[in-house]
Amino acid sequence: MKNILIVVLLLGSLAWAQARPEEGGNELQVWTGGGHSVPGGTADTGVWNVGVRYGWILTRPHGPGFLKGRFEYVLDATPVFVVFQKANTAYGGGFSPLGLKWDFATRGSVAPYLELNGGTLFTNKDVPAGTNDVNFTDAAAFGVHVFGKYAWSVEARYLHISNAGLGSLNPGLNTVEVRLGIGKFWHR
Repeated sequence: MKNILIVVLLLGSLAWAQARPEEGGNELQVWTGGGHSVPGGTADTGVWNVGVRYGWILTRPHGPGFLKGRFEYVLDATPVFVVFQKANTAYGGGFSPLGLKWDFATRGSVAPYLELNGGTLFTNKDVPAGTNDVNFTDAAAFGVHVFGKYAWSVEARYLHISNAGLGSLNPGLNTVEVRLGIGKFWHR
C-alpha cells in the first residue's frame, strides 16, 4: 500500500510539472492580442485578434552566455482578426506559416523569447480602408514565458499589415500589440 501511494504521488507531481522548451519538443498555445496604430502607416486604427499556435523546438541550447537558447519554428492560425478603422470595422482571419522563434535557455520559471513571423490576412472589408481585403502581415515580438501548470506568455509585438502592392494604394498599417497566451510545452 505504501509503495502504491509513493507511485501515485510521483505520477501526480509529474502531471503538474510543466515541460519547458527542449530539443525535439513541441508547443501548443491559444493566444489573444490587441493594440493601436503607431506612426508610419494608417493612423487611428486598432486591432484585436485571437489565434492558436503550434511549434517545433528544433535545436538544443547553443550560443554564448545570456544569448544561449533554442531555435523554434512556429505556425499561427488566426481565426479572429478585427480591425477598427475610422471608415468601418473589418472582420477576418489569417495564418502565419513562417514563424522563427528564439527561446532563451534559462533555469528559472521565466524564459524570455524573440520572434519574427510572416503571413496573410483576409478580411471582409479593405484594410486599410480603400485598399485591399487581402494583406500580408509581418511581425517582431519580445515575450516572456512563465512556467507553472501551464506555460503563460506575455509579449510586446510590432505588427505590420500591407497589401504588398496588390492594390493601387498601399499605405500599410503599423501597430504595437500586447499579446497574452496560455499553452503547454511537451517533449517525447
